[in-house]
Amino acid sequence: MLPALRLATPALRRHHALGGLRLLHLSAARSAGGGAHATFQAATLQKSLTTSPKPLKPKEDLVFGHTFSDHMLAVEWTTRDGWGRPQIKPYGPLQLDPSCSVFHYAFECFEGLKAYRDAAGKIRLFRPEMNMARMNDSASRLYLPQFDGAEAIECIKELLRVDQRWVPDGRGYSLYLRPTLIATENTLGVHRAHSALLYVIASPCGPYFPTGFKAISLYCDETNVRAWPGGVGNRKVGANYAPSIKPQAEAERKGYQQILWTIGEDHELMEVGTMNLFVYWRNEAGERELVTPPLDGTILPGVTRDSILELARSWDEVKVSERKVSMKQVAKASDEGRLLEIFGAGTACVVTPVRRVFYQGRDYDVPLDPANPESQAGPLAARVYETLQAIQYGDKPSKWSVVVD
Repeated sequence: MLPALRLATPALRRHHALGGLRLLHLSAARSAGGGAHATFQAATLQKSLTTSPKPLKPKEDLVFGHTFSDHMLAVEWTTRDGWGRPQIKPYGPLQLDPSCSVFHYAFECFEGLKAYRDAAGKIRLFRPEMNMARMNDSASRLYLPQFDGAEAIECIKELLRVDQRWVPDGRGYSLYLRPTLIATENTLGVHRAHSALLYVIASPCGPYFPTGFKAISLYCDETNVRAWPGGVGNRKVGANYAPSIKPQAEAERKGYQQILWTIGEDHELMEVGTMNLFVYWRNEAGERELVTPPLDGTILPGVTRDSILELARSWDEVKVSERKVSMKQVAKASDEGRLLEIFGAGTACVVTPVRRVFYQGRDYDVPLDPANPESQAGPLAARVYETLQAIQYGDKPSKWSVVVD
């Protein structure tokens, strides 16, 4: 018996790998076998609410990932019974056996998305269908069960209705949502999982970086590699993150805030810390070009990344490219005065401008806004940031903004 539905065809798998993440409509009729449920149903959701609500922190005191709301969403799965009924219950510890396979073999994937409060007080999600599709893609790589993304979104909406007081108001503030899928089988041995748990927790937060929307410095790591061809760099699995902690700490000791990950002898650009990377320059043909590394299997297909590419292409003011770029090319562009901006992008930070990059014993300064010496972002990064926030907070109409009724 298969643990769940696989992505239906090689073409669909390639569609996901190339970043065209869209909502997966998995039919319950296409069961994993027998009477097992191929997905859970939001209509069967059960609620058991806390009798001791926690006090809210002033939003100005929020630190990313340190505070959690009153409730969580949880759904169990087994090969025998398939998906169970989703439950909203008080936030609290999980009871797992010490032999649980998630502890020993990194059977875990997760997502990150945010809920925003608009000026009218309504709660909004930003492109949640892409997060659910990407989570299913990550689950398929780990041979963990998949689910219907639309049903998951409806369950998350109900969690937001229950914990709506935890969604702070104001630009820069949001409720961060962390869907997580883990294998829970109580046996040792590397094999497919026979039981799993999907859960969602929520954390009210302000800016990801304590400094807020300010330019950061990067350390180009020429020794360690974040991901490799044929690996899982394009999936949001926990095993991608723990090995990055030591290089990150070493970069911080040298006075840099984030790692610039590269690969190969030419130091091809990959990602920035946990963000996708964008370079804005005048290329060697003299064109103004916004370029980001391609989704070749080593790069995470970020929701913010996809949004930036679509926005920039709609503006039709610069050439937009997804192609390989090396740090040597960036250094050359800097020396020749062609480098205009560098910035990272992701759900947690939205957009993070870069002010300098250390590479092969030298700092390369990155222009911000020549017209405004006090600016912490270049004109393009600032425009992208403001446009995305306007959509996320409902100030700018967009199909990407999903209202929680």
